[in-house]
Amino acid sequence: MSCSLIRRTLLACTLLSLFSASSAWAESRCTSREPGWFVTGKISCPHKTTRVSAGGSLSREVIYQTPLGTPPAGGWPVVIVYQGSFFALDDFVYTSTEWLGKLWYEGKLIKDLLDNGYAVIAPSAAADLFWQTNIPGIANNYEQSTDFTYISNLLQAIRQGQFGPLNANRKYATGISSGGYNTSRMAISFRGEFKALAIQSGSYATCAGPLCSVPTLPADHPPTTFMHGYIDMIVPWWTMDKYYDQLLYQGIETTRHTDNLKSHEWLKDAPARTLAWFNAHP
Repeated sequence: MSCSLIRRTLLACTLLSLFSASSAWAESRCTSREPGWFVTGKISCPHKTTRVSAGGSLSREVIYQTPLGTPPAGGWPVVIVYQGSFFALDDFVYTSTEWLGKLWYEGKLIKDLLDNGYAVIAPSAAADLFWQTNIPGIANNYEQSTDFTYISNLLQAIRQGQFGPLNANRKYATGISSGGYNTSRMAISFRGEFKALAIQSGSYATCAGPLCSVPTLPADHPPTTFMHGYIDMIVPWWTMDKYYDQLLYQGIETTRHTDNLKSHEWLKDAPARTLAWFNAHP
């Protein structure tokens, strides 16, 4: 074989290798464009929609999606993402300018989860407003709330395969603000259901802003990580710290990440940290 032919063969193989690598990278349900000068960033992931009963004639919307490819034995692990107050999760489309970009990293999180083999389910709070976990008059009778009925039915729907081939033994939860409080609620009222939790700008299930008391926690409380802006005036940082300290005191696995310059928002590190935390707890 001539040197010229060898060089052409090597070049063809190199190009094929690069093409294959880029094709593998492109195996995502989502499309994304990073923000830049005069360019609005956008993340768009397709979703499916269903409804789940919240008791009686009441039902609420749920949007969801599974990763591309063949599910592993036992089904896809699944992350339930709980919306924040007034920030409805009606689709998986995000722009870097919407709401001053406050939800941009929520979009990155959903994309990263789907790209790394996690199904994502986003249930709606009542009227897309907020979760009932810490509402006065409801918090102490949570099992009588429509949230409890709705989430109980959601977990049952996962077990029954309503959202596709999911692994009911590998469930995780995350959320911001009201959704962060509701993520904590999973450890209190749905014990044994979740492998790990990731709370963004939230605290214990019944805390509400600066009104926060953290009791003795269930011994089976899932491993929990926190991400919080230090200058958060809506859910003060110290309320998260009380929860974190109680987990430490009881010997329950926990970590926290603070951004000293951020307030009440998804942090830039949230997607990578949440994914790593869930990966560490199969």
